[in-house]
Amino acid sequence: MGCAKRVGTAAQCRRARRAGALSKIAAMSPTARSQVHHITHPLVQHKLTLMRNKEASSTSFRTLLGELAMLMAYEVTRDMPTHLVQIETPLETMQSPMIDGKKLVFASILRAGNGMLDGLLRVVPNARVGTVGLYRDPKTLQAVEYYFKMPADMAERDVVVVDPMLATGHSAVAAIERIKACSPRSVKFLCLLAAPEGIATLQAAHPDVPIYTAAIDRQLNDHGYILPGLGDAGDRIFGTK
Repeated sequence: MGCAKRVGTAAQCRRARRAGALSKIAAMSPTARSQVHHITHPLVQHKLTLMRNKEASSTSFRTLLGELAMLMAYEVTRDMPTHLVQIETPLETMQSPMIDGKKLVFASILRAGNGMLDGLLRVVPNARVGTVGLYRDPKTLQAVEYYFKMPADMAERDVVVVDPMLATGHSAVAAIERIKACSPRSVKFLCLLAAPEGIATLQAAHPDVPIYTAAIDRQLNDHGYILPGLGDAGDRIFGTK
């Protein structure tokens, strides 16, 4: 029996799905819950509000997305390992910390993930870029892969998977599964918006993967879109319908 028939109305069905997702999040161990990082910096929230506005043009949306990606890069790279190098200041020699940007991979889930790359690469210009081509089947809402390319020597690299939206979670789960097959040193997931359903799905499949998000929105609608959300991120980035 379908959800609508069991619960009574479509609205009740959506509420039941969200309640189920929230209960799954609540049922997670403290360790699993600690893997969800909600970035609440005022600048991040301000720019996200501007992006949510339906009147924002594609140009404004892309610019804001790049700026947000730059700000969120500081959080997702906060625990990156550093090593000491010897440098000469104008006054003396010293040992000072540096990261090895070449060991970091930003793995974009096409197509919307590409909208975050410019901002991330401005902060870590030496990072490598991987690509996962996935589309969501409109009937099943499951992820279908059509392209996959990662840098060499993944065992030595830390990967940040990027996609503006964590909605159903199926694309994120599929992308991370493929990336893990390359045996990277670590994997994180970075998004702008997350739905409780997507968080629950991703955490159930990959409890070891930290999630970094600027917002945890209310729920998904019947078509798998985040509410209140910001619409289709890919369409708003690229000006398509």
